[in-house]
Amino acid sequence: MTKLELAFAEATKLPLKEQDRLAEWLLAELASERCWNQLFAKSEDILEMLAREALDEHHQGQTQELDPEKI
Repeated sequence: MTKLELAFAEATKLPLKEQDRLAEWLLAELASERCWNQLFAKSEDILEMLAREALDEHHQGQTQELDPEKI
């Protein structure tokens, strides 16, 4: 039995309202994940360009080290 199957088996023991809430949450999470994956896939070229620019700026000495204590 997979972990997912085990989780679903346990979920079936919950009251119906809680099962519905869990199902709504899971479906929303899956939809959100699909949306993010699509957005990232569409932005791959832009992200690559921004990363290249950041590296160029770093190599030209235009960046400074981040100090977490100053954030």
